[in-house]
Amino acid sequence: MLRACALLLALAAAAASLPVWAETLQLKDKAAITGKVLAEKRDMVAIDVGYTVLVVPRSQIVQILRTESPTKPVSMPRSAVEADPKPVIDANATPGLYATAARNLPAHSVLELVNQLGEAVVQVRTPGALGSGFMLNEDGFLITNFHVIEGETQITVEVYHQRNGELQRHSYKQVRIIALNKFGDLALLKIDDKDAPRFKFVTLGSSDSLSVGEAVFAIGSPLGLERTVTEGILSTKTRPMEGKLFLQTTAQINPGNSGGPLFDLRGEVVGVTNMKITFGEGLGFAIPVEAVRYFLDHRDAFAYSNDNPSNAYRYLEPPSRTRKSTVELN
Repeated sequence: MLRACALLLALAAAAASLPVWAETLQLKDKAAITGKVLAEKRDMVAIDVGYTVLVVPRSQIVQILRTESPTKPVSMPRSAVEADPKPVIDANATPGLYATAARNLPAHSVLELVNQLGEAVVQVRTPGALGSGFMLNEDGFLITNFHVIEGETQITVEVYHQRNGELQRHSYKQVRIIALNKFGDLALLKIDDKDAPRFKFVTLGSSDSLSVGEAVFAIGSPLGLERTVTEGILSTKTRPMEGKLFLQTTAQINPGNSGGPLFDLRGEVVGVTNMKITFGEGLGFAIPVEAVRYFLDHRDAFAYSNDNPSNAYRYLEPPSRTRKSTVELN
């Protein structure tokens, strides 16, 4: 009997010495729920709080934390560049549209990041233009420049999938325009091909957290040379041009790079490359990622309309009373 009690005490002590993990859902309005996450879906998270299981909408979750003790929170979500991505969705964004990192990711070499991120960078083709773009999520939403697809509806997106250690090019021709911002030079597209797989995608970072002189690199298709990588530094974060602020970089930007991502060494998108000064070298420019996130979060205001394809904005129908008065006047 004494030996049995001693054995039970030893097992209890061993269990107590193991780290006890709990997960905390940080919600909007500074609320939080702690328990064990049972399931994570695109639109919800199921968490066991001991006496019941709660289903929490993703739109209400700011981030998920994993804690060893109440005083040692460790951010749990994995980066979207890993093999099985589970992105952390920004609280102000439409759930599932794009991913952001819940913590500061470690820096890596360009070589390492290119191997991880290259599959998420795509080539965008129209009958009259060629540019670049990058995938926002596994469902086929992607960003490019407005000027790459301006005036076009016949769009092809070329993606390089990794199959058995090799890259295989695949062209997707069922591409739909979701939103356009002509003055911000941004376009949101979606691949609707029936045979489309789950796409590798990138995370959106912050250009505000960058320092001048910090290393950055671009991936794109300059002059049609797909998957070209150019490296440089951030020359300035606040270059005013035509009433807007742009990131200036020494990373080489050429025609065909337009719409492609500018990355920092954490593998996060900090800008969308869109222009260069043609009579100089090392004078490339990118739209800050904060402007991209604003465009995505408010994409309903920039929704593309087939009824008015030449305009970047969709105008709502006038109120019925106004329409009736107009008819009577005529």
